[in-house]
Parts: sequence; structure tokens; C-alpha cells
Amino acid sequence: MFGSFSGNGKIVSIVGAGSPDNMGQVMARRFAETGAKVVVSGRRTDVLQHLADEIDGDWVECDLCDRDSVARMVSTIVERHGRLDVAINCTGWGLLTPFCDNTAEELDRIVDLQFKGPFVWMQRCVEVMAKQGSGNIIQISSATAKIMLDNHAAYMGTKAGTDHVVRTVANEFGHVGIRANSISPGLTATPMTADAMQSAALVEEFRKAYPLERIGTSDDIAAAALFLASDDCFMTGENLQVNGGLCLRRNPRAQELEQAMIDAGEIPAS
Repeated sequence: MFGSFSGNGKIVSIVGAGSPDNMGQVMARRFAETGAKVVVSGRRTDVLQHLADEIDGDWVECDLCDRDSVARMVSTIVERHGRLDVAINCTGWGLLTPFCDNTAEELDRIVDLQFKGPFVWMQRCVEVMAKQGSGNIIQISSATAKIMLDNHAAYMGTKAGTDHVVRTVANEFGHVGIRANSISPGLTATPMTADAMQSAALVEEFRKAYPLERIGTSDDIAAAALFLASDDCFMTGENLQVNGGLCLRRNPRAQELEQAMIDAGEIPAS
């Protein structure tokens, strides 16, 4: 069908699928349903193996903060399957720390995970895709790379920096058949946000910020990834804001969230 992703004969790599029912796992299932051979990667090999069995796919261990591990993952995929058609990175760390309280250790970790790691990952993917004359890179970014969220500077800064690397890849390697785009969710119901989702008052404050009046799901992001991965998609170097219109408005401020939780009796007044 025109405009839909056909997975037949395609090799799809998804990094960041090592937690049960996280965004990477949801994407893996959706891409597998199209007939693609999906290779899932992350650090939890037991979880990866279970998912690969479930979707009749494959798995390769990968620590995105270790450049040698990233290189091994990409080379292993090519050795086993002969090519790499779609590469998706879903990794992230939802670090929420007041600006002046970010420690050197936190900064090192989030830069490794959300900037250096994706940079090296894209390098290795580009090397493979340039040789085969085609390829599709999709980086999961965040609405907060564009709009503010209090106490989120390190997260926002690294996501925004990686978005610009995606644009660089699109600009420099389009002539060899490589497309590169990013997707920006807002608050999304995933294992990474599970603690926040325990607060009904917090969720409601975020929901009111969305013109479409609901927070996102991993299925929303998977649908966007399938669109970007389609051979009919004539896009590169773009950032899809898949967040229900959130970027038309703003995230709630920290004091607004706190007051909402106080009013709901979820936390005591300070």
C-alpha cells in the first residue's frame, strides 16, 4: 500500500529494547508485524532474547555508552543478516535535576548516553548504509529539545545536540541514499516515566497542556517511525513533533505540578 512500510526483506535494528514493554519493545513488535527481521539491542540479554523469540527476530547485546560495543553490534547485524536497512535508537535517561545540582558524574553519564553514544551509533550505521547505497536512521528525541521543562537542562541539551547531528547526517549523506530523521515525543507512558505516572494530578496537569488532550503512547511513536521508515517517505533532516501539539504550548512549570499534587492530597504542603 502506498505510504506504508513494507518490511519484507528489510533488516531493522532497534537499540534500547532492553526493558519490558518500553518504547523500543513496542516498536520492535510493530516493525515485526510488517514482515521485517527486527534485531533488538540493549544491555539486558535475557529480556532481549525473550523479545526476539516472541517476534521471530534476533538480538545483539549493546551498551550505547561503549563505542566498541556499538561497533560490535552493527558489525554483528551485518555479518548475520547481510545489510542494515533501518536503524532506530530509543535509548534515554529521564534525568530531572535542578540546574546547579547536576553533578559531574550525571553530566558524564547523560552525555555518554544521549550524545556521544548516538553520535558513534550514527557513524557506524552511516558506514554500512553508504556501502549498500541506502539506509534509514531514526533517533528518538524529545519535545523538550524545543520547549522547556524545569530541572531538565542536561537531558534537553543532549537531545537538542543529537538532533543537530541527525540534521548533519541527512545533509552530508543524502547523496548516497541515507535518510535521517528524529521523533520528539512529549510525556509518554513508558517504564521510564512510570514513577511520574503514579501521580494522577501530575498527569492531569500535563494532559491539559496538549491540544489533543491526552499524553502520548509508545504506539504513537511507533506509527511515526513506520512512516519515516517507509520508502515512500520523502523526508530527511526533520524532527517530527509527535506529541499531540504540545509544542504549540508549554510544559507545566515545576511549581504548578507541585501545587496540583498538594491540592490533590498526594503530597503535603511544603
